[in-house]
Amino acid sequence: MNDICCIGHITLDKIITPKQTIYMPGGTSYYFSHGISHLNDWKNYKLVTSLAPSEYSSVDELTGKGLNVEIIPSKKTVYFENSYGINQNNRTQRVLAKADPFTVEKIQHIEAKIFHLGSLLSDDFSLDVIKYLSKKGILSVDAQGYLREVRGENVYPIDWCEKKEALKYVHILKVNEHEAKVLTGLDDYQAAARQLAEWGVKEVLLTLGSEGSIIYAENSFYYIPAYPPKEVVDATGCGDTYMLGYLYMRNKGVSYEEAGCFAAALSTVKLEKSGPFSGTEEDAWKIIKDSNLKVIKK
Repeated sequence: MNDICCIGHITLDKIITPKQTIYMPGGTSYYFSHGISHLNDWKNYKLVTSLAPSEYSSVDELTGKGLNVEIIPSKKTVYFENSYGINQNNRTQRVLAKADPFTVEKIQHIEAKIFHLGSLLSDDFSLDVIKYLSKKGILSVDAQGYLREVRGENVYPIDWCEKKEALKYVHILKVNEHEAKVLTGLDDYQAAARQLAEWGVKEVLLTLGSEGSIIYAENSFYYIPAYPPKEVVDATGCGDTYMLGYLYMRNKGVSYEEAGCFAAALSTVKLEKSGPFSGTEEDAWKIIKDSNLKVIKK
Protein backbone atom coordinates (compact mmCIF):
# COMPACT_ATOMS: atom_id res chain seq x y z
CA MET A 1 0.00 0.00 0.00
CA ASN A 2 1.45 3.34 -1.09
CA ASP A 3 0.85 6.46 0.98
CA ILE A 4 0.52 8.73 -2.06
CA CYS A 5 0.25 7.77 -5.73
CA CYS A 6 0.45 10.48 -8.38
CA ILE A 7 -0.97 9.53 -11.77
CA GLY A 8 -0.28 11.69 -14.80
CA HIS A 9 1.64 12.17 -18.01
CA ILE A 10 5.24 13.30 -18.06
CA THR A 11 5.52 15.86 -20.83
CA LEU A 12 8.10 17.32 -23.12
CA ASP A 13 8.18 21.03 -22.21
CA LYS A 14 9.50 24.08 -23.98
CA ILE A 15 9.56 26.92 -21.43
CA ILE A 16 9.94 30.47 -22.73
CA THR A 17 10.59 33.32 -20.26
CA PRO A 18 11.90 36.86 -20.78
CA LYS A 19 15.31 35.61 -19.61
CA GLN A 20 15.68 32.27 -21.41
CA THR A 21 14.19 29.38 -23.39
CA ILE A 22 14.78 25.88 -22.02
CA TYR A 23 13.69 22.35 -22.95
CA MET A 24 12.95 19.81 -20.22
CA PRO A 25 10.48 17.16 -19.06
CA GLY A 26 7.43 18.51 -17.27
CA GLY A 27 3.85 17.91 -16.24
CA THR A 28 2.25 17.50 -12.84
CA SER A 29 3.65 14.01 -12.35
CA TYR A 30 7.20 15.18 -13.10
CA TYR A 31 7.19 18.20 -10.79
CA PHE A 32 5.27 16.35 -8.08
CA SER A 33 7.64 13.37 -8.12
CA HIS A 34 10.89 15.30 -8.24
CA GLY A 35 9.68 17.59 -5.49
CA ILE A 36 8.54 14.88 -3.11
CA SER A 37 11.87 13.09 -3.50
CA HIS A 38 13.53 16.01 -1.67
CA LEU A 39 11.31 15.66 1.40
CA ASN A 40 12.09 13.45 4.38
CA ASP A 41 9.43 10.73 4.17
CA TRP A 42 8.81 9.81 0.53
CA LYS A 43 9.73 6.12 0.45
CA ASN A 44 6.08 5.03 0.26
CA TYR A 45 5.35 7.16 -2.81
CA LYS A 46 4.51 5.85 -6.29
CA LEU A 47 4.34 7.54 -9.68
CA VAL A 48 2.25 6.12 -12.51
CA THR A 49 2.93 7.86 -15.81
CA SER A 50 2.45 7.28 -19.52
CA LEU A 51 4.72 8.28 -22.38
CA ALA A 52 6.15 7.04 -25.65
CA PRO A 53 9.03 4.52 -25.48
CA SER A 54 11.32 7.10 -27.12
CA GLU A 55 10.95 9.27 -23.98
CA TYR A 56 11.38 6.57 -21.33
CA SER A 57 14.69 8.20 -20.43
CA SER A 58 12.65 11.03 -18.87
CA VAL A 59 12.07 8.83 -15.83
CA ASP A 60 15.68 7.70 -15.44
CA GLU A 61 16.50 10.52 -13.04
CA LEU A 62 13.44 9.66 -10.94
CA THR A 63 14.18 5.95 -10.75
CA GLY A 64 17.81 6.83 -10.08
CA LYS A 65 16.66 8.57 -6.91
CA GLY A 66 14.95 5.37 -5.83
CA LEU A 67 11.41 6.47 -6.67
CA ASN A 68 8.85 3.79 -7.48
CA VAL A 69 7.80 4.55 -11.08
CA GLU A 70 5.43 2.57 -13.29
CA ILE A 71 5.27 3.43 -16.98
CA ILE A 72 2.20 2.75 -19.11
CA PRO A 73 3.27 2.77 -22.79
CA SER A 74 1.71 5.43 -25.03
CA LYS A 75 1.91 6.05 -28.77
CA LYS A 76 3.00 9.63 -28.16
CA THR A 77 4.24 11.85 -25.33
CA VAL A 78 2.47 15.11 -24.42
CA TYR A 79 4.44 18.08 -25.76
CA PHE A 80 3.73 21.48 -24.18
CA GLU A 81 5.07 24.92 -25.02
CA ASN A 82 4.72 27.37 -22.09
CA SER A 83 5.39 31.07 -22.68
CA TYR A 84 5.64 33.50 -19.74
CA GLY A 85 5.70 37.29 -19.71
CA ILE A 86 7.37 39.48 -17.11
CA ASN A 87 4.45 38.65 -14.81
CA GLN A 88 4.97 34.95 -14.10
CA ASN A 89 1.25 34.52 -13.33
CA ASN A 90 0.52 35.01 -17.05
CA ARG A 91 1.12 31.98 -19.28
CA THR A 92 0.36 31.10 -22.92
CA GLN A 93 0.33 27.43 -23.93
CA ARG A 94 0.47 25.32 -27.06
CA VAL A 95 0.19 21.52 -27.27
CA LEU A 96 2.29 19.96 -30.04
CA ALA A 97 1.41 16.30 -29.27
CA LYS A 98 -1.00 14.30 -27.06
CA ALA A 99 -0.56 11.00 -25.20
CA ASP A 100 -3.03 8.16 -24.67
CA PRO A 101 -5.52 8.66 -21.79
CA PHE A 102 -5.42 6.63 -18.57
CA THR A 103 -8.08 3.93 -18.20
CA VAL A 104 -9.45 1.86 -15.31
CA GLU A 105 -8.01 -1.27 -16.89
CA LYS A 106 -4.49 0.18 -16.88
CA ILE A 107 -4.52 1.34 -13.24
CA GLN A 108 -6.84 -1.09 -11.43
CA HIS A 109 -3.94 -2.94 -9.76
CA ILE A 110 -2.62 0.19 -7.97
CA GLU A 111 -3.20 0.63 -4.24
CA ALA A 112 -2.72 3.86 -2.27
CA LYS A 113 -4.14 5.86 0.62
CA ILE A 114 -4.20 9.02 -1.52
CA PHE A 115 -4.47 9.18 -5.32
CA HIS A 116 -3.56 12.48 -6.98
CA LEU A 117 -4.67 12.91 -10.59
CA GLY A 118 -2.45 15.40 -12.37
CA SER A 119 -4.70 16.13 -15.33
CA LEU A 120 -3.10 18.10 -18.16
CA LEU A 121 -5.78 17.80 -20.86
CA SER A 122 -9.52 17.22 -20.67
CA ASP A 123 -9.45 13.57 -21.77
CA ASP A 124 -6.59 12.34 -19.54
CA PHE A 125 -8.92 10.79 -16.94
CA SER A 126 -12.49 9.70 -17.60
CA LEU A 127 -15.36 9.86 -15.11
CA ASP A 128 -15.03 6.07 -14.75
CA VAL A 129 -11.44 6.48 -13.52
CA ILE A 130 -12.53 9.07 -10.96
CA LYS A 131 -15.33 6.85 -9.66
CA TYR A 132 -13.08 3.80 -9.51
CA LEU A 133 -10.18 5.42 -7.64
CA SER A 134 -12.48 7.21 -5.18
CA LYS A 135 -13.51 3.77 -3.89
CA LYS A 136 -9.90 2.76 -3.26
CA GLY A 137 -8.59 5.81 -1.39
CA ILE A 138 -8.76 9.58 -0.92
CA LEU A 139 -9.00 11.15 -4.39
CA SER A 140 -7.19 14.42 -5.10
CA VAL A 141 -7.61 16.17 -8.45
CA ASP A 142 -5.90 19.12 -10.10
CA ALA A 143 -8.67 20.63 -12.19
CA GLN A 144 -6.45 22.36 -14.73
CA GLY A 145 -6.49 19.63 -17.38
CA TYR A 146 -10.26 19.24 -17.33
CA LEU A 147 -10.53 22.89 -18.34
CA ARG A 148 -8.19 22.70 -21.34
CA GLU A 149 -9.30 21.81 -24.83
CA VAL A 150 -6.77 21.47 -27.64
CA ARG A 151 -7.79 22.75 -31.07
CA GLY A 152 -4.94 22.33 -33.50
CA GLU A 153 -1.95 23.28 -31.35
CA ASN A 154 -3.70 25.92 -29.28
CA VAL A 155 -5.17 25.44 -25.81
CA TYR A 156 -8.59 26.94 -25.08
CA PRO A 157 -10.39 27.22 -21.74
CA ILE A 158 -13.54 25.13 -21.46
CA ASP A 159 -15.90 24.11 -18.69
CA TRP A 160 -15.76 20.59 -17.23
CA CYS A 161 -18.97 19.16 -18.66
CA GLU A 162 -19.13 16.29 -16.14
CA LYS A 163 -18.14 18.38 -13.12
CA LYS A 164 -21.34 17.98 -11.08
CA GLU A 165 -21.14 14.20 -11.32
CA ALA A 166 -17.36 13.94 -11.00
CA LEU A 167 -16.94 16.24 -8.00
CA LYS A 168 -19.16 13.97 -5.91
CA TYR A 169 -16.20 11.59 -5.83
CA VAL A 170 -13.37 14.13 -5.38
CA HIS A 171 -12.15 14.63 -1.81
CA ILE A 172 -9.48 17.28 -2.53
CA LEU A 173 -9.67 19.67 -5.50
CA LYS A 174 -7.05 22.23 -6.53
CA VAL A 175 -8.04 25.20 -8.68
CA ASN A 176 -6.58 28.63 -9.32
CA GLU A 177 -8.72 31.77 -9.47
CA HIS A 178 -9.37 31.44 -13.22
CA GLU A 179 -10.30 27.76 -12.98
CA ALA A 180 -12.63 28.43 -10.05
CA LYS A 181 -14.51 31.02 -12.11
CA VAL A 182 -14.78 28.75 -15.15
CA LEU A 183 -16.16 25.91 -13.01
CA THR A 184 -18.62 27.95 -10.97
CA GLY A 185 -19.23 31.13 -12.97
CA LEU A 186 -18.49 33.09 -9.78
CA ASP A 187 -15.93 35.89 -9.34
CA ASP A 188 -16.08 35.83 -5.55
CA TYR A 189 -13.55 33.35 -4.16
CA GLN A 190 -15.61 32.41 -1.14
CA ALA A 191 -18.76 31.84 -3.17
CA ALA A 192 -16.83 29.74 -5.70
CA ALA A 193 -15.29 27.58 -2.97
CA ARG A 194 -18.69 27.05 -1.34
CA GLN A 195 -20.19 26.05 -4.69
CA LEU A 196 -17.46 23.46 -5.27
CA ALA A 197 -18.07 22.11 -1.78
CA GLU A 198 -21.81 21.88 -2.46
CA TRP A 199 -20.99 19.74 -5.47
CA GLY A 200 -19.19 17.30 -3.18
CA VAL A 201 -15.56 18.41 -2.67
CA LYS A 202 -14.39 18.01 0.94
CA GLU A 203 -11.24 20.15 0.71
CA VAL A 204 -11.14 22.99 -1.83
CA LEU A 205 -7.70 24.45 -2.48
CA LEU A 206 -7.82 27.77 -4.32
CA THR A 207 -4.39 29.07 -5.28
CA LEU A 208 -4.01 32.78 -6.04
CA GLY A 209 -0.37 33.11 -7.06
CA SER A 210 1.35 35.98 -5.27
CA GLU A 211 -1.87 36.65 -3.31
CA GLY A 212 -1.61 33.36 -1.43
CA SER A 213 -4.19 30.58 -1.28
CA ILE A 214 -7.50 29.69 0.29
CA ILE A 215 -8.48 26.36 1.79
CA TYR A 216 -12.18 25.69 2.34
CA ALA A 217 -12.98 22.64 4.45
CA GLU A 218 -15.61 21.74 7.05
CA ASN A 219 -17.40 25.07 6.50
CA SER A 220 -14.31 27.13 7.38
CA PHE A 221 -12.00 29.28 5.26
CA TYR A 222 -8.25 29.33 5.83
CA TYR A 223 -6.44 32.21 4.15
CA ILE A 224 -2.87 31.01 3.62
CA PRO A 225 -0.23 33.69 2.96
CA ALA A 226 2.16 33.68 0.01
CA TYR A 227 5.66 33.92 1.41
CA PRO A 228 7.66 36.42 -0.71
CA PRO A 229 10.55 34.81 -2.63
CA LYS A 230 14.02 36.31 -2.72
CA GLU A 231 13.76 36.30 -6.51
CA VAL A 232 11.11 35.14 -8.99
CA VAL A 233 12.86 32.82 -11.43
CA ASP A 234 10.37 30.24 -12.74
CA ALA A 235 6.71 29.72 -11.81
CA THR A 236 6.30 26.50 -13.81
CA GLY A 237 5.32 23.70 -11.44
CA CYS A 238 4.47 25.93 -8.48
CA GLY A 239 0.92 24.61 -8.35
CA ASP A 240 2.20 21.04 -8.41
CA THR A 241 4.68 21.88 -5.66
CA TYR A 242 1.85 23.32 -3.57
CA MET A 243 -0.13 20.10 -4.01
CA LEU A 244 2.73 17.79 -3.13
CA GLY A 245 3.36 19.79 0.03
CA TYR A 246 -0.29 19.79 1.00
CA LEU A 247 -0.89 16.08 0.38
CA TYR A 248 2.42 15.14 2.00
CA MET A 249 1.41 16.91 5.21
CA ARG A 250 -2.25 15.85 5.15
CA ASN A 251 -1.08 12.24 4.87
CA LYS A 252 0.78 12.84 8.13
CA GLY A 253 -2.49 13.93 9.74
CA VAL A 254 -1.70 17.63 10.23
CA SER A 255 -4.33 20.39 10.12
CA TYR A 256 -5.53 22.18 6.99
CA GLU A 257 -3.77 25.32 8.21
CA GLU A 258 -0.38 23.68 8.78
CA ALA A 259 -0.55 21.74 5.52
CA GLY A 260 -1.43 24.92 3.62
CA CYS A 261 1.45 26.90 5.12
CA PHE A 262 3.93 24.13 4.35
CA ALA A 263 2.64 23.91 0.78
CA ALA A 264 2.95 27.68 0.33
CA ALA A 265 6.50 27.73 1.70
CA LEU A 266 7.56 24.89 -0.61
CA SER A 267 6.16 26.88 -3.54
CA THR A 268 8.23 29.89 -2.52
CA VAL A 269 11.42 27.82 -2.47
CA LYS A 270 10.56 26.35 -5.89
CA LEU A 271 9.80 29.80 -7.37
CA GLU A 272 13.36 30.89 -6.72
CA LYS A 273 14.87 28.29 -9.11
CA SER A 274 14.14 26.80 -12.52
CA GLY A 275 12.95 23.22 -12.64
CA PRO A 276 11.23 21.15 -9.95
CA PHE A 277 11.45 21.85 -6.22
CA SER A 278 14.96 20.96 -5.08
CA GLY A 279 15.07 22.38 -1.56
CA THR A 280 14.37 20.67 1.75
CA GLU A 281 11.62 20.46 4.34
CA GLU A 282 13.83 22.52 6.62
CA ASP A 283 13.91 25.34 4.03
CA ALA A 284 10.13 25.50 4.10
CA TRP A 285 9.83 25.43 7.89
CA LYS A 286 12.45 28.20 8.17
CA ILE A 287 10.43 30.43 5.81
CA ILE A 288 7.33 29.89 7.94
CA LYS A 289 9.18 30.46 11.21
CA ASP A 290 10.89 33.65 10.01
CA SER A 291 7.74 35.15 8.49
CA ASN A 292 5.39 37.56 10.23
CA LEU A 293 2.55 36.48 7.92
CA LYS A 294 -0.24 34.56 9.61
CA VAL A 295 -3.16 32.39 8.55
CA ILE A 296 -6.59 33.95 8.86
CA LYS A 297 -9.47 31.61 9.66
CA LYS A 298 -13.09 32.56 9.03
